[in-house]
Amino acid sequence: QVQLVESGGGLVQAGGSLRLSCAASGRTFSTHAVGWFRQAPGKEREFVSSITWSSGIIYYADSVKGRFTIIRDNAKNTVYLQMNSLRPEDTAVYYCATASQYGRWGSRRVSDYDHWGQGTQVTVSS
Repeated sequence: QVQLVESGGGLVQAGGSLRLSCAASGRTFSTHAVGWFRQAPGKEREFVSSITWSSGIIYYADSVKGRFTIIRDNAKNTVYLQMNSLRPEDTAVYYCATASQYGRWGSRRVSDYDHWGQGTQVTVSS
């Protein structure tokens, strides 16, 4: 069983930066793919970024490519999402999740992820 706790959210002005952290418990975390997703009010949960267990394959949504960076530290059981050049449209609750069956190849699909954190709010003001 993997448990995930996100932190690092907050209120920031447009153009600013935040770094989200996803801390995991559980011995099998290092073999899972980890993804970041977000959900704005009234919208479906959407993919942001994912990283495989070895950090060999990384995906980004087109909307965040070039602005967000996902980093994994298996020794600390933590995955980070560095968010730069934030925009008001990045405002959402951000969730991290693990995909136990996709550790090698990663995934962009919400349905492939089997453990989720509680989420952290990111608000970007204009």
